[in-house]
Amino acid sequence: MTTIQYREVYKNGYLEAEIIDEQYIFDLKHFAQACGQSPEWVLQLLEYEILPARSEQKIHQFFGEELTRARRAYRLQRDFEASLPAVAMMMDLIDEVQQLRKQVKYFK
Repeated sequence: MTTIQYREVYKNGYLEAEIIDEQYIFDLKHFAQACGQSPEWVLQLLEYEILPARSEQKIHQFFGEELTRARRAYRLQRDFEASLPAVAMMMDLIDEVQQLRKQVKYFK
């Protein structure tokens, strides 16, 4: 199943959808807007290692592929009323299950 990432942008008074390439680079402000969250929330995702760590020079650069992960983290936080440390643990478990499923599929 393919997931297409997009963001909604107001242009000339109209709401338009803009498709996001996986390699699209966001700054902190635009990444937060695409997630529908605040920049502070995004920085907390980095703090709790929900999003991959970055070098100091690139701390405010985000790729389109990370948008899926950030949105999933928000849904987990919202749906389960979970703290970010709990969301980080859930995300780690989801990643591990996905990796194990790939391994099982490979060996079949």
